[in-house]
Amino acid sequence: MFQYFETNYVWSLAVAAAIEMGGKIGEIETMCRPLLEVARQGDDEGTQAFLAAWEAGGDNLVALAEEDKACGRLLSAGDKLNRAAVYFITAERMQAHGYAPRKALYAKFLRTFAEGVKLSGENTQRFEIPYAGAHIAGLFTPAEGVTGAAPCVVIVNGLDSTKEMVHRAGLFPQLLAKRGIASLFIDQPGTGEALRLHGMTAVANTEQWASPLMDYLQTCAQIDPQRIGLLGVSLGGYYCPRAVAFEPRFALGVVWGANHNWGEMQKRRLDREGERPVPHYWEHVRWVWGASDIDEFMALAEQVHLNGVMERIKVPFLVTHGEADRQIPLEYAHQSFDQLTQSPDRELKIFTPREGGIHHSSLDNTANAGAWIADWVAERLGGTVR
Repeated sequence: MFQYFETNYVWSLAVAAAIEMGGKIGEIETMCRPLLEVARQGDDEGTQAFLAAWEAGGDNLVALAEEDKACGRLLSAGDKLNRAAVYFITAERMQAHGYAPRKALYAKFLRTFAEGVKLSGENTQRFEIPYAGAHIAGLFTPAEGVTGAAPCVVIVNGLDSTKEMVHRAGLFPQLLAKRGIASLFIDQPGTGEALRLHGMTAVANTEQWASPLMDYLQTCAQIDPQRIGLLGVSLGGYYCPRAVAFEPRFALGVVWGANHNWGEMQKRRLDREGERPVPHYWEHVRWVWGASDIDEFMALAEQVHLNGVMERIKVPFLVTHGEADRQIPLEYAHQSFDQLTQSPDRELKIFTPREGGIHHSSLDNTANAGAWIADWVAERLGGTVR
């Protein structure tokens, strides 16, 4: 993984993710160069400076986009707004939950992302799926070259990502669309809009939101109700298998980064084992899970494992993991795969240095790993790989 901040994995992970989402290295260098000394102070110190630098970089692109719009150059404006949105969400994600400017920056990000998609002519539309008196928001990209209802993959976030971040990484919606597969990236409870705007915290029994989601998708004319798969990224490597195990209408499942026993991993993190994904980590996980203190969080986390769950899965299932993942041990991928005893078509894919994608959720090379996953899905949902 490209480690811009040599002594700071967490900050470098944010840079790597921004590049995978379409950020430009020259713009990122301008934002990051003043932060080099600050980054040496550790994960948590200096995140406010990180926000200021990256928001300024995004604001500059917004100003340039306004100039494009004044000249009628809407496609150019859209491209700049798309990158500005990447920089805004990267900065927002790095902040402590209680840092006041975070809320305003998230609102700015949503506006910028929506306008960028519109002006750049991206074939993506917003879905709002009714849930718990509010809604689960999603980004839907239709399949290409398909007449009538198409197969679809629903993609869920990890601990700290949002639907827009996962949607941008490695052009995954386009990879699926070219293979005749529609995609729906959602902010499930505990992530994105669900957490930030509606206060929906994460739940261990993910079928609680996956089944109403499936009910909704059964009514969508663009989607074949018999060919809906579910893919989870990072902590989605827990959310996804749990949902597929208890919601039998999913036609297949994929984890992009196994997370077989996340609760156990929290105990290991208390012992300083493994890298963390975000600064202010313990504050972040308490926010995501709605826990008032570390003891309540650890009690909730004990429920977040897949022992006794994987055996319930009776559809094709793919487990992927990066060989050099520094956050989640490779052993968890083997545990998830070994327990898929009832799946009629199971596969374990370990990404190696030869093809890239060896770090957490392939943030060092989402393109190659994403294409491999898209091919696997297409071969099983009736898409095309030619």
